[in-house]
Amino acid sequence: MLNVVDLRRARREPGGFTLVELLVTLAVLSLLLVAAVPGFGAWMANASVRTTAEELQNALRLAQAEAVRRNHQVALVLTNATPALFAAPAANGRNWYLRALPIVAAEVVDDSFFVTGGTFASGRQVAITAPALICFNSLGRLAANNATGLGSNCVLPAGGARVDIDISHAGANRNLRVQVFPGGRLRLCDPDPAKVLPAAPDACT
Repeated sequence: MLNVVDLRRARREPGGFTLVELLVTLAVLSLLLVAAVPGFGAWMANASVRTTAEELQNALRLAQAEAVRRNHQVALVLTNATPALFAAPAANGRNWYLRALPIVAAEVVDDSFFVTGGTFASGRQVAITAPALICFNSLGRLAANNATGLGSNCVLPAGGARVDIDISHAGANRNLRVQVFPGGRLRLCDPDPAKVLPAAPDACT
């Protein structure tokens, strides 16, 4: 049981932290934050790369599905302009859109040929290395087209090779690649053999 002396002593003893303890705690927290910032920056860059790669893969799948549904060739078009029916194609463009292509030159191209559009890299500082157009035929396979009406053509890689689309970020420690095979198969993989085992499922072949 507390006596009067103990009660007076309890009132005199201060609660909480001393100034020295607070300064030491702040110093330790500062060091931890400084150590964590580079790792957090790389994590954010990696997330931007993966988000962009997955959006690109989804856009390619949609182009395939629309080509089959419409029984028309459909192109994924990269552009630096606002996505629209006749937006100028640009290799490595930061914006994109999907549009059906005319079967014959005399076919009237109207707004129904435009499918959708958007941006891959806005605000993410992500670079995309890809041809201006990637075309799919009504079977969902890669196709060539020299009469797109867009001032740029769909060209198939020589020897039946696949189309490789690289997504990178200066601050990322893991960039990605979307592979489009002639038969229409899509694959998301890591192009850097130093980051993954050669036999790993996510290693590019």
